Amino acid sequence: MEETRLKTGIWIKAMLRQAGQTGNPGMVLHRGDDDAGSVLIVLLGRKGRLCVLAPTRTPDGRRAWFRATGEAAVDQASVDAYVARQVDRDPDIWVVEFDAPDLVPPFEARLI
Repeated sequence: MEETRLKTGIWIKAMLRQAGQTGNPGMVLHRGDDDAGSVLIVLLGRKGRLCVLAPTRTPDGRRAWFRATGEAAVDQASVDAYVARQVDRDPDIWVVEFDAPDLVPPFEARLI
């Protein structure tokens, strides 16, 4: 069965609210297409540790995320360079940043 698909702008608002309720504030760094833009998630960990999550699908078609900058945490320059390349490639992409001390998404997410 296929997942119901929300417009990206609505999904982002819900994700920000869900994360805010757990004490992990988030903010939009780059606004993409409200209807169908893709999304990158920047997680801000402790002591300057960061990572970027990018969307993917599981073999059965469900939404999932993978660590686009690798398994290890990276620095701000690496995140900025990765995000800039993705925005240049797709100006409709959303970039959302969350405070996530343990680099765990503060919203419901399946990591693969």
